[in-house]
Amino acid sequence: MPDWTAESEAAFDAYVDALIGVIDHAARAEPLKDYCLGLLMPMERKSVEPLAAVTAPSRVAAKHQSLLHFVGQAPWSDACAATYVERPACQGAFCDDIRRRDR
Repeated sequence: MPDWTAESEAAFDAYVDALIGVIDHAARAEPLKDYCLGLLMPMERKSVEPLAAVTAPSRVAAKHQSLLHFVGQAPWSDACAATYVERPACQGAFCDDIRRRDR
């Protein structure tokens, strides 16, 4: 049986790595990955504080500040990031994993 978790993690890492290239700001790699990971978590609220709690439970305050800075100080082009995210290959990257599990 295929290891869907490993495949999903690899797809997520590849997606975030490519998005880091789009925003062209290597120092924001960790906050971007945590932000994206938090958005995928099954939580009611998707604001910065709950995202910090789920991605760094042992250092919520520091992660909260990091994510606030990441969200508030966005020097990259929203248009470039949106163009990347809206590509068909990106839209189905995580849905494909769910469909494969149903088979």
